[in-house]
Amino acid sequence: MNPKHLILTLLIMLCPIGMAAQSTITRNKPKRTVTKPKPAAKPKAKPAPRRNNTHHSSSTSSTSGTNSTSSTNSTSSTSSISSTNSTVSLSTELNKLINDMVYVSGGTFTMGATSEQGSDVWSDEKPTHNVTLSSYYICKYEVTQALWRAVMGSNPSNFKGDNLPVECVTWNACQTFINRLNSYTGRNFRLPTEAEWEFAARGGNYSRRYKYSGSNYIGDVAWYTDNSGSRTHPVGTKQANELGLYDMSGNVWEWCSDWYDSYSSYSQSNPTGSNSGSDRVHRGGGWDCHAELCRSSRRNYYSPRGPRFDLGLRLVLSQL
Repeated sequence: MNPKHLILTLLIMLCPIGMAAQSTITRNKPKRTVTKPKPAAKPKAKPAPRRNNTHHSSSTSSTSGTNSTSSTNSTSSTSSISSTNSTVSLSTELNKLINDMVYVSGGTFTMGATSEQGSDVWSDEKPTHNVTLSSYYICKYEVTQALWRAVMGSNPSNFKGDNLPVECVTWNACQTFINRLNSYTGRNFRLPTEAEWEFAARGGNYSRRYKYSGSNYIGDVAWYTDNSGSRTHPVGTKQANELGLYDMSGNVWEWCSDWYDSYSSYSQSNPTGSNSGSDRVHRGGGWDCHAELCRSSRRNYYSPRGPRFDLGLRLVLSQL
């Protein structure tokens, strides 16, 4: 075999070995790691430009001004409504008061411990004496809390209710109330004198000589300790007396204009009581009183500076 054939034969024999080796090398060759490119980072948002301080203050001031105006308008509107309601309430109460004034024709009566008062009389109800009075007007009801609040803007009463009699009012406070009332109405309201009060409680010229104001049976005409439930009651819910007046006996005691003093046996005309004293008269008995204290001739007295939860008032006019 010549050299060329020998070389060719060797190449043919070695060829499968080389291919196998090449295959092994190819299988064991490590894979090339492919790294994915990172996405480009998003650009950071630029901070918003800072507002000009002057502009910000102006905006705030503008908003504040708007709110302030709105608040002022709202307050003004509320005050206006409140004022209107208050005016309407006052007007309503004053009209009711005028309509509730009852005419009492003047006359002469015996004041003090008359026979129908029985054995319940106290020494200061004596001596009896004749009194002559001019005509006047007296309210058929005790002053209510609604009227007092409409005039004074407050309500001092212990028991609350528009149609309940006002109480816890001093004699001095009643004078303030009356002065304001007169400035609103242009009239001359006042407290009754003690003689005017008793004449009206007895029924005036129509008197039937009852022990209490309007009846000999106290339960018919009065809220007192046995039926009151320890409180005041709406005015005008018991029977009226001969003049059409309610609660002259019971519910609350009623202030009179007089200083408290002893009686004289002399006949008198339009008496107004003593010129001075330490206590003011009040009449009629109250929700917390026994029957004998609610009699038409029964007298009582208290400091003009002292309030009590069973003490109110009733109004009179010399002329309507």
